[in-house]
This record gives sequence, C-alpha cells and structure tokens, in this order.
Amino acid sequence: MFGLEKPAGQQEPGRSGGLPKMASVGDFNVLSSSIPATKVELSVSCRNLLDRDTFSKSDPICVLYTQAIGNKEWREFGRTEVIDNTLNPDFVRKFIMDYFFEERENLRFDFYDVDSKSPNLSKHDFLGQMFCTLGEIVGSQGSRLEKSIVGIPGKKCGTVIVTAEELGCCRDSVLMQFCANKLDKKDFFGKSDPFLVFHRSNEDGSFTICHKTEVVKNTLNPVWQAFKISVRALCNGDYDRTIKVEVYDWDRDGSHDFIGEFTTSYRELSRGQSQFNVYEVINPKKKGKKKKYVNSGTVTLLSFLIETEVSFLDYIKGGTQINFTVAIDFTASNGNPSQPTSLHYMNPYQLNAYGMALRAVGEIIQDYDSDKMFPALGFGARLPPDGRVSHEFALNGNPQNPYCHGIDGVMEAYYRSLKCVQLYGPTNFAPVINHVARYAASVKDGSQYFVLLIITDGVISDMAQTKESIVNASKLPMSIIIVGVGPAEFDAMEELDGDVVRISSRGRFAERDIVQFVPFRDYIDRSGNHVLSMARLAKDVLAEIPEQFLSYMRVRGIKPSPAPPPYTPPIHVLQTQI
Repeated sequence: MFGLEKPAGQQEPGRSGGLPKMASVGDFNVLSSSIPATKVELSVSCRNLLDRDTFSKSDPICVLYTQAIGNKEWREFGRTEVIDNTLNPDFVRKFIMDYFFEERENLRFDFYDVDSKSPNLSKHDFLGQMFCTLGEIVGSQGSRLEKSIVGIPGKKCGTVIVTAEELGCCRDSVLMQFCANKLDKKDFFGKSDPFLVFHRSNEDGSFTICHKTEVVKNTLNPVWQAFKISVRALCNGDYDRTIKVEVYDWDRDGSHDFIGEFTTSYRELSRGQSQFNVYEVINPKKKGKKKKYVNSGTVTLLSFLIETEVSFLDYIKGGTQINFTVAIDFTASNGNPSQPTSLHYMNPYQLNAYGMALRAVGEIIQDYDSDKMFPALGFGARLPPDGRVSHEFALNGNPQNPYCHGIDGVMEAYYRSLKCVQLYGPTNFAPVINHVARYAASVKDGSQYFVLLIITDGVISDMAQTKESIVNASKLPMSIIIVGVGPAEFDAMEELDGDVVRISSRGRFAERDIVQFVPFRDYIDRSGNHVLSMARLAKDVLAEIPEQFLSYMRVRGIKPSPAPPPYTPPIHVLQTQI
C-alpha cells in the first residue's frame, strides 16, 4: 500500500481519497530496501609500487571497478587523481559507495603509471591490481585493509592500503515537531481532523512516502507530536533534495480529504524554528479556480534536533567479531545422498541446495570474522562406529574442535560427513541452538556476536524445546537464520520466525526477534543462474542481522569500542589530473 513510488503529479490533490486505500493512520514502517544501509568513503594509499619510468618515479592513478552479480562483468566505478613522481601515493580523491551488510560487493583496484593526458587506460603502463570485497575492508581491524598488489608475474608490485569511513549523514536522525494554523475546514459538522504525510523525492522525480504523523481530531490549528526519522529515509542523505509534505483531513472510511501541500528540503528545515520555516499550504485545484485564493492555512516547524545514532559499522570498526556457526540437517527425509533426487546429492558439476545456502550466507559473513574458523555441526544422523543418533555432531569428526577453516573448510567437512554418517532422525533444533547459546552466554560484553545458520528440509520434531531455546537465546548476543530446502511445508518455521507473532514459551516472550526464516525454493532462478539465486538468498536472510545486532547492544547499553587510531599517511604535494 505504501512505499510504492508514484510519479509526481499523478495523484489528483483535490479529489477525496487522495491517498490510495488508506484505511487507518497507524504507525508507518519505512521500507528500507531501496535505501542503502549506509554510505562509506574509501581512501586508497600504496607502498612500493613498481617503477615504470626510466628517469623519474611512476605517476600512479587508481581505478576502481565493481562487479555485476549476474554476469560477473566488471564496470569502472571511478578514478583517483594522478600523483606525479611517487611510488608511495596517498590518493586524495575518495570513492563513495553504498554499503549493504547483506550483499557481497566485489571490488577490483587497478593501478597505472600515467604517461600522457589520454583517459584511455591501455595507453598507460599497468602497475598491478588488488581484488577484495567491500565487506573485507569494513570487516578488517579499524576498517583498514592492507593487501599485496598482484597481476605482473615474477614482480613484487607493492601493497595497497584501503580504509573505509562511514559517512556521517547516514547515521543522523532528526527529531521534528510541526503545528498548523487556520487549515481549511473539510468536515460538514465539525472541524478538520488533520495529519501530515511526508515524501522524499527520488532521482527520477517520483516521490516515496517516508513518514505519516498521527491525526489530531477536530481542530484547524493542530499541534502534532514530535517524531524521529533517519536522514536517510527523509532525503537519502541529500540535504537539498525536495521533501514534499501533504496535509489531509482524516475520514473514518479511508477517503481522506486533501487540504493542501508544500515543499521544503532538509537544509531549509535544519534552520530550525524561524520565519523561513513557516509554510503556506497550497491546494493547486483551489488556486486554479479562485482568483482571491491565498492559501489553505500554514504549517510551522516548531523544533528540529539532530541526533547521531551509533551504527553497526561503529561496532565492527571497534573490533566486535561476528562468529558464524553452521548446522546441517542429516535426517533421512532428505533422501539417500547417492541418489540424484536427494537434497544432499553430491553432484560433481553443481552445488546442491545445502551447499548453495551455505556458500551464499557464509561467504558474506566470513568477512566479519578475523580468524575465519567456523564451527560446523550436523544433526539427525547415526554416527560410526556404534550408530548412536546425534543432534549435535562435528562435521569434521572432531567433537573437541569442530572448527573448519573458511567456507571451503566447512564444505569439505560437510561432504566428508555425508560419506560416513547414516541419515536418520528426528529433526531436533534445540541442541544446536543451545550449543551456540552456551558460547554466546560467555561473552555478553559486546566484543562478539554469534550467528547460527540452520539448513533443514523441514518438519521439526522438538517444537516446544526449540521455542524454549529461542526465548532463552533472545537475551544473548546471537541471531538464528533458518533456510528451508526442498518441497516440504514450512509452517512451523514461519512460526519460529516471529515476524507476525512474537515467539513465546511457557508464557515467556522472546526479548527480541532473533530468527529469520526463508524457503530456498523462493530463490531458485528459473534461468538456472545460481549466482543470482545465492545473492538474492543472502540479501534476504542477512538483511535483518545488523538491526538484530543493534537491538541487543541497545538493550544492554553497550557502546562501540573506540576504533584503533586511523592511519595517517605522509602528505604529497605534486598532483595532476587525468
């Protein structure tokens, strides 16, 4: 209903029912999917670059490329300036990028020695390149990644240092309050029941709703309650972008009457209470019809207060580690792994659904874990040598040390387990949840946060115990992602997700929502493009993690640790442009 982008001017402001089917004016939850989680600024420095010039040192430039998800094509994102005559450049021009925790953004930094004014890179000497992900930079200590430059066989090409800095405007929220005077009377028997609707403008000139005030009943001079909104949601961090505010008279049947509108911008609003922030409410239809029309009332800004929020990146930069654990369903309902119909079938040419879900989520999370050692567990199988059933066994066969090195290590242990355990049952989640909860309970100081990925084919056998485990875990620094594979009905999983009804056990409700469930079948790309399927899956299951992480820190009053002191490079003076 809301959040749909509507080209400017499409709605007829004069007609009743100016807002489509708006039955009630309740809390409006901004859809954040179209707004980047935050913007980061990348600074690039190099040390000991190759010297390609005979009589002087190289004149380096850095070119950044990003990679499209589907076809893997590299596209140029931007270039720094050229710095003359140095092998240790500290580039001044920054790269500003949108950052999403839940997306894997592959980056490539190419370095050239510039020999002429030509913008064509093939005319200049290649000095090497460095590949990484944006998450790798952000997840490094102090958000500072140092990596070797490669690409010229047999040569040491030097190192590159990339530092990420979150842009301040993305973390600001504003607390605003408005009142209105002498609004048009729209109700036959009483006065109007006014409320405001705020829209931010988009690049293409359309508008997206971003906030609705409450209704103030039976007055032409309402004073609305102060409300808080992020600067991202209000104007996407662009202080001069148009903000359109519409004034409506609320009607019980949902056909709210349009009173009028005005436009402003974040920059104008930030002047605070002043003569600049008294707005005439204009109804274009009335203005066109009546010669003596002045306005339909005025709206005044009463207060404007900027608050800076601590962000997910503040904690990561301060050294908080994300610990990733994976738990895989080895119950018999998955089918015999040697048969192509099995969900665990080991196809030599293609990952099975378990492998895809594991890689999709794991490859993103591993950037935030410094040691890249992940516990990998299985449940619902009979183990050698005696055939006992286990709901919490180490995939690598070592219960004392279930850690695997990187996602590749987890995949290896998963395939190894398939060859030596017998798929059995039942499907019990509580043991693996309690396993991670024991670790999470031992570090509640904000230095670590735990993410458990459970991949399952469905029907859960220990629902009551699992609910109890989740309610207990909701007090701990942990989140649970459940990916359902195969064709089963996943009603029980939806219940665990708790998005509709907060999960409870024996009368106790979960302190916060920590479970995210998705069925893998919703992400199978019909064209067979598994890369796209995996990217979409990762985006949906990981999107809630930063907010779940912040909700834990906020409830516990844990502030981010100070980041290590920033790297300050020596200053170079000589710069030319390309």
